[in-house]
Amino acid sequence: MLIELQHIQKQFGGHAVLTDANLHVNAGERIGLVGRNGSGKTTLLRLIVGADSPDEGTIYRKQRLHIGYLAQIPAHPGKSGRDVLYTAFAELTRLGDEMRQLEEQMASNDDIDALLETYGALQTRYENGGGYVIDSKVNAMIDGLRLNRFVDRPFDTLSGGERTKVGLALALLQEPELLILDEPTNHLDLEAMAWLETFLRESPSTLLLVSHDRVFLDAVATRVVECEDGKLTSFDGNYSAFVAQKEKRLLDQFHAYTEQQKKIKKMKETIRQLRQWANEGNPPNEKFYRRAKSMEKALARIETIKRPRLEAVQPDIQFTANGRTGRDVFEATDVTVSYDRTVFEHVSFYTGHGERVAIVGPNGSGKSTLLKVLLGQLEPTSGTVRRAERARIGYLSQHIDFEDSHRLIEAFRDRIAVDEGKARQLLAQFLFYGASVFKPVKDLSGGEKMRLMLAILMHEDVNVLVLDEPTNHLDIEAREALEDALDRFTGTLVAVSHDRYFLNKLFPVTYWLDVTATRFPGNVTYALEKRQYEPEAVVAVPKKTKSTEAPVTTVDARDTSADEARLSALEEAHQELLHQMNETNDLTELMALQHRADVLQADIDTLLDQLLESM
Repeated sequence: MLIELQHIQKQFGGHAVLTDANLHVNAGERIGLVGRNGSGKTTLLRLIVGADSPDEGTIYRKQRLHIGYLAQIPAHPGKSGRDVLYTAFAELTRLGDEMRQLEEQMASNDDIDALLETYGALQTRYENGGGYVIDSKVNAMIDGLRLNRFVDRPFDTLSGGERTKVGLALALLQEPELLILDEPTNHLDLEAMAWLETFLRESPSTLLLVSHDRVFLDAVATRVVECEDGKLTSFDGNYSAFVAQKEKRLLDQFHAYTEQQKKIKKMKETIRQLRQWANEGNPPNEKFYRRAKSMEKALARIETIKRPRLEAVQPDIQFTANGRTGRDVFEATDVTVSYDRTVFEHVSFYTGHGERVAIVGPNGSGKSTLLKVLLGQLEPTSGTVRRAERARIGYLSQHIDFEDSHRLIEAFRDRIAVDEGKARQLLAQFLFYGASVFKPVKDLSGGEKMRLMLAILMHEDVNVLVLDEPTNHLDIEAREALEDALDRFTGTLVAVSHDRYFLNKLFPVTYWLDVTATRFPGNVTYALEKRQYEPEAVVAVPKKTKSTEAPVTTVDARDTSADEARLSALEEAHQELLHQMNETNDLTELMALQHRADVLQADIDTLLDQLLESM
């Protein structure tokens, strides 16, 4: 056991966040922590790492437990993003520097026996610690998390999202005994998410992660812990297993509750009847009084089962399509957008009436830019865009801006013309109750801002919805409510998202945007599989009509078996050279072997990079 929490209580401003939280974390587990926004998940993580203290309860940690926690990322003046990643190997880097200093001393010193002994000991520590594969690990991490675009820029000039990705890579490279991640898939594109899932499943670190990504939790978690009503409940298995177990547990609890209510009702009726019989006696019957009193005491001792909440509290979202748009809603032909660089080029895109189309692709590929081009907010450098004349478009941007001076209800009434009473009634459907509607907009969380935008969008006159990362900041319950509402929407739907569950459920057509556009007649899982097994397939989508489908050119993935065999042989040869270096006492031979080992290592790194690119 690495961590144990017993009866933890924590309050903020008189509000109880955790009331009786109990948790144990065993070595080798991968625990997913789930719960509504504000349920105390991040508070729990801060307590575990020691950044905060509980009001009551006890936290036990294994002695000398190395915890990796991605929270606030410190500044690194004068360092690039790549330099920051190499700080994960600070001790190995120091050993490497000492080895190079000894090599210089041995080159100018006749008596090298003592130096060789010290050098051999250092080299053993360096090799056992993985010093010879540092570059390979860093390069694999950069490729896997798609950091190439910015990793060599000064770290302090990177955006918040870019710093977070570098911080995530650093935490993974450190391989702590317990790795704690809070929403690790934020800022990652789809292929980086898939890579991270594989990395975490193979990592030796014990994992505790907070996430609202249901596909990610399904792929990674071996146990799910739910934070609800100040307590923690554990479920074995991944997220799908958690949903099934929770549903069964709720039904069992409801059955126990109803049975107890029947028993309590029967006992109360019996007590009433006994008192009535006692009073009807002449004189009153003391025996019936005593039996009634005894039953009342038994009733008082019953520990009442709380009525379980069978349905989670969700926003009440409903979108209505008002009027038809015509057959062709969006039609882009050979569109290119360039600023100081080309964002994308020769993109063709088509959406017909009632279709549901997803736009996905790497970070920075121009997905939000393409939405603005389709909406007419941005003129393309070249190409043409047509929109249906009768299209009434509701647009949800991922960058939510309100007047900071406004309160929540004012921001809503600025867009939706209703009186205050009606506004409060409508906002209550989105879980804004009582005094919360007067909260300043600048103090709203990301999830609250997104719910406010959805409340506004729901009451606009639309027949086309264009959504840019609509599930960002929403907890799982709110995501499910949004998915159900969009599933019932009869109009046209176009969305940019990295949420694979959301994409798979709602969108049967997927455009992959990366320099140009590739159209896949299937959901995002289908598109990912096609890209994995047909990596050279490139489809420049032609002008569409409703009845045509874009062909996907199929190309066999490159056979890497020969390269893998060569890599294995190179690594064996490298290990043999290291063994010979440990055995020799001859300086000249040692230097020659070191040179050959360095050359082999460079070949290994190059071949490994080629293999990673072909995956």
